Formats: sequence, C-alpha cells, structure tokens
Amino acid sequence: MDSLFTQLQAALAGRFSLERELGRGGMGVVFLARDVALERLVAIKLLPAELAGQPDAKERFLREARTAAGLSHPNIVPIHLVEEKAGLVFFVMAFVDGESLGERVRRQGPLPPAEVTRIIREVAWALGYAHGRGVVHRDVKPDNILLEKGSGRAMVTDFGIARVASRSTVSQQGEILGTIQYMAPEQADPRATLDGRTDLYALGATAFFALTGRLPFEAPTAVALLAMHLTEAAPPVVSVRAGVPAKLAEAVDRCLAKAPDARFPSAEALAGSLGEIALAKPVPPAVLAVRDAATTGFYPVLILGVSWIGALEIFPEYAPALGFLTAALAAGGQAPA
Repeated sequence: MDSLFTQLQAALAGRFSLERELGRGGMGVVFLARDVALERLVAIKLLPAELAGQPDAKERFLREARTAAGLSHPNIVPIHLVEEKAGLVFFVMAFVDGESLGERVRRQGPLPPAEVTRIIREVAWALGYAHGRGVVHRDVKPDNILLEKGSGRAMVTDFGIARVASRSTVSQQGEILGTIQYMAPEQADPRATLDGRTDLYALGATAFFALTGRLPFEAPTAVALLAMHLTEAAPPVVSVRAGVPAKLAEAVDRCLAKAPDARFPSAEALAGSLGEIALAKPVPPAVLAVRDAATTGFYPVLILGVSWIGALEIFPEYAPALGFLTAALAAGGQAPA
C-alpha cells in the first residue's frame, strides 16, 4: 500500500497532494487528497493495480466514473475528474466530511425512525433522479450512503457496477454484480432486465438494517444467503423492532417484496410515501400552558395562544419570545370573575 500511495502521488504531482487512505473495497482504494490549485479536500478512488490489468474490471471502474460524472444531484457525490495515467486508473470526487450509514449504525446501533425516514427519503430522491436518466445503481447499501457532518445530508456514492436499465445484471462471464446481503432476487437471473425497483429492494434492506441493526436475511454462506433472497419472505420490520411507525414499516416491507411489481413503482413514489409519515413530536410547554389556561377559564391567554400558534406560520423567528410571553401570562394571570 505504501508503494501504491507513492506511485499515485507521483502521478498526481503538482495537482493533488495525498494525505491518507480513507478506505478500500473490492473495486478500489480511496484516498483523501488536497486539490493544490483550488485548495479544497477531495477523495480519489484508485483501481487496485491487480485489477487495472484486467480489462473487464478496468472498464467497470471507468464506467463507474463516467456514469456518476453525468449525474448532478444534491444527494449524489459529484465526480470532478476521470483519468488514466502512468498505468493508474482513478477518478477524483468531492470529499464528504462525515461517515457512512453503515458506520453510524455499527457505532450507534439502530437509529431513530425519524432519522431513518429522512435518510431513506433523501436516497430515494437521488435514485429517482438516476433512474430517470436510465441508470440503476445495483449496489445500494449502507456503506454506499454517506452522511454529511453537520447537515446530516445523505449522499449516494459508488456507482461502480451501475449500468443502463436495459442491460442484464449478470456479466458475460456469469458473475453476479452487487452485494449479496442487499441483492434483489432478480439480480441473480441472467435473463432479467433491471429497473429502478431493483434499487428499491436494496434500499428496503438498507432501511431494515438502519432500523434494527441487523439484516433481513442472515446465513453462513453466500449461496445460502442468495437462496434466502430468492425463496424466503423478509421478516416484517416490526417483528424485529417494535415501535416503528406503521407507515414506515409498511414502506420498508413493501420495498422488500420478492416481485418487482409488488414494490413501489418508482423511487419518487417511495419518497412521497415517506413524506406523508407524521411522527409524533413533543408538545411545546407554552402550548400546554394555553391548554391548561383554557380548562381554568383563562380566556385571554387562550386567545393569545391561538394567535401565537397562527403567528408561527408567518413569523417563526419570533417563536421563543411568543412562547415565553404565553407561558408567563398563563403562570401569572387570573381567571375572570
């Protein structure tokens, strides 16, 4: 790896300065680097040398860059540069300061339903955009969803095995492309034509993992795991984690349906369904004060409270002051004789 770091730095001299390795997977090694001219951090994904000499692996890696570079969406990691130099094949993408969804779940455990709803909805927006341009990701999973520090924005990365929707999921050599833990049943069928609903299955498995900390299917071998995806119904998410809002649970379970026709018809439809979820929120103390005032006959405060609630729709920046005023009046006022 030290040799690879040195080779890449030599190839990038004067343009990018490598800082450290960020991670690695079957299709590449990612380094953190600084763009010398623009003074910004970037992530550089490099195809390992042992794969760069394989025409199929090299072409698939370059296809990842070209595919992703053509997608411009707030929830997709942008690609800045695609290049092959000195025997090295790499692309430069925006650096997302944060962690992957997989890392967060492994660090924190199952996430709150409200957070999972937001993340999955943002990913659905990104996938809907890509699907509209004929691109199926085919490897949606928690480690390919980055969560930006501060904003929490979800961003999809690694379109390394994405192909246009009209192509088969299986390579000419019969290789199954994807991550088996999140793979839709039709991805194992060389006759299948994939569309966006394939990604929705993987997104359902991702949501299941984020909500429960475990996968919908677990088996000791890849063959057994693939067989479960093909033949067994996924367990309802509420059977693993109680308390998941019904509409969210229904959305996750629907994404994990075996037949594509039983899933949401599109990523936009999934996002719309998630947008309708009304998760319970705590009632502000000032509103409780208004409620209590109404039960004691404190009508002026009741009127003030109703006015305050309406004013929030127009002047939300005054919420703290209005809330304080309402609570103060409720605490110090007296009911009329």
